[in-house]
Order: sequence, then C-alpha cells, then structure tokens
Amino acid sequence: MRDHGGNLDQAMAIFGGDDWIDLSTGINRVPYPVPALPSRAYTDLPTRSAMEGLLAVARRTYGLKDAAIAALAGAQAAIQTLPHIIGGPKRARVLGPTYNEHAASLRQAGWEVQEVTTIAELRGADLAVVVNPNNPDGQSHPATTLLALRQEVGALVVDESFADPRPDLSVVAHLGAPDLFVLRSFGKFYGLAGLRLGFVLGAEAQIAQIRQMAGPWPVCGAALAIGQQALADTRWQQQTCARLHEDVIRMDSLAQRAGWQRAGGAELFRLYETPDATGAQTRLARARIWSRIFPWHPRWIRLGLPGSAQEWARLEAVLTGEGQ
Repeated sequence: MRDHGGNLDQAMAIFGGDDWIDLSTGINRVPYPVPALPSRAYTDLPTRSAMEGLLAVARRTYGLKDAAIAALAGAQAAIQTLPHIIGGPKRARVLGPTYNEHAASLRQAGWEVQEVTTIAELRGADLAVVVNPNNPDGQSHPATTLLALRQEVGALVVDESFADPRPDLSVVAHLGAPDLFVLRSFGKFYGLAGLRLGFVLGAEAQIAQIRQMAGPWPVCGAALAIGQQALADTRWQQQTCARLHEDVIRMDSLAQRAGWQRAGGAELFRLYETPDATGAQTRLARARIWSRIFPWHPRWIRLGLPGSAQEWARLEAVLTGEGQ
C-alpha cells in the first residue's frame, strides 16, 4: 500500500479509542448537509438523465466553456484512467513532491516517470502533471504559467482537487484543445469523500474515450443526486470559502504557539515544520487526533482543519500544552 492520509485504522490499532478527529486528510470536516433521497437513488440503476443533470450543473459551477466533462468515482478514478488514453506510454514528469498516485498510476500503465521540483523541469515531457494547489505543500501556479507550459509539453494534466476555494487558479475556462486535462474532486471541498465523486474535463474526443472506459454506471445514484444539489448551492460554497479562509489563520496561530513553522498549505490543510514530525504526530494521537507525516521528510506534519468548536478545543489543548 502506498503512503496516504486517512489511514485511521492504523492509528486506532496503535493508540486505541474510537472517538478520533481525523485531520490526516484535506477533507472538509464541515460537510455539505446531505439531503434525504428517494429510495430509488439506492435501489435503481443510475439513469442517464440524472447523469446529464449532474454534468450540466458541474459545467456551470466550474465555468466550463468549449470542452467536455465526465463524472467518475472520484478524481482518483481519473488519475488511473488518463495514462491509458493519452498517447504513450512515453516520458512523463510529475511536479513534486505531490500526491503519489499520479506517478504510481503512470508507472503501472508503462510510462517512464520522473518526479521534478520546478515547472521549468517539466518542459519537454510527453506528459506533465501539476497539482494546483499542490498537496501537501500548497504551492500554486497562476493559470497563465500553466497555459504557457502546455505549449512546451506533449500533454498536460492539471489536478485542481483543492482549487474550489481558489477559482482564480483554474485553467478550466481554457480547455477545448486535445491533451489538456483538468481533474476536480467533489469529496474534498464538500466533505463527502465517501460518495466517491470527481470529474475530468478536457477535449470532447478524449473525454468520450474516458466515458467508454468508465462504463455505463461510473457514479452511484446517491452521488448523482447529492452532487447535483451541492454543486448548485452557491450560498453554501461562498460561506464555506469564507469560513476556510478564517480557519487557516486560526490554525496557523495555534501552530505558531506550539513552536511550529508554516511550510505551506492550502485552504483545506496546512503543512508545518516541526523539530520531530513523528513525535508531534504521537503527541496528537495520544489525544486521538490523527495527522499526516511523510516518510521522505522527518520534520513535516500536515493537518486538516477541525470541524466543530469541540474539535478546535481539543486540538488547542494539545498544541498549547493544556491537554498534557
């Protein structure tokens, strides 16, 4: 198994307890309120009209113009599918360090993969992958930079899974030509990762290939219904963005009081440098707060944002020493 956040089973096996606050992912802990659904959302096969309704709302929400969109079982499904429909396998470069499924999926599909640390090093690749904003460090690139890069690579995949609070970064409005793709996650910003819903956007012919590979029912009925309602709820989206902007300031303040230095982050997670990330994770885990550390950087720890007053209080008690 590759290293990921969300491995709460591991924390529970080591530290015990069941009342955990899982901050090991960048998933919004104040999720979109799930509406009551008719029983047919669970008993019937998903319909074409339900899929068309979801995609129509997604097009408006993401600002899609002259391009196509497909809904899949999470952005992860797109990551695993794209290496098989882009001309190759040849040489791919991934801007890192980043979400490790991009490189892993490309290698499994037969691509030669090089992980690089600067945009300039992506030039000349048959396929380049940029996560924007990046996970785990939150590094971001303006759309103009990525569109210029597109002219210097064979194909470009831009993973915008954390871009909902940062629409200014998106290249979606510029899609339409072949070999430029955008991935969007639903579960992270809307806090409903268990629905397994995400989108891939790009040129019509290539998105049609992805739809064929995904089969007739790539998304469950509940995800179609809830996704359509949530993506249309602009008021909830605006309120959530405002709250997230406030919460990251609060989180940075707590981390500073704990003696941590901010190393990066986006609106749904923060990355900090500590003297000893494993020790920091253990300290939090003893209070049943799970975090993410990285085997390739002994001082980095990443935290999602608490979702309630009680969760904030528990985290503050640990970071300020009051919970010891």
